[in-house]
Amino acid sequence: MPKKKSASSLAQQSVGIRLSSHERLCSERMDNLLKSIQRLEKKVDTLSDSVSKGKGIVAVLVFLGSIAAALIGFFTYK
Repeated sequence: MPKKKSASSLAQQSVGIRLSSHERLCSERMDNLLKSIQRLEKKVDTLSDSVSKGKGIVAVLVFLGSIAAALIGFFTYK
């Protein structure tokens, strides 16, 4: 007669199956999280570049405006 499997070995097998499916699910979730973090990093980089360009443009406009105001003031009060 073949030996019967004990209940504890069946329980260990079912726990192993549940654990491996849980690990697979967690692995997929981690991959999705990593992909979304990488996309967010790219967006932050592009936004910071845009903000830097905007600050530069504002500085140039302020400089040009101050030169224009100085010229207008010089020729008006002369």
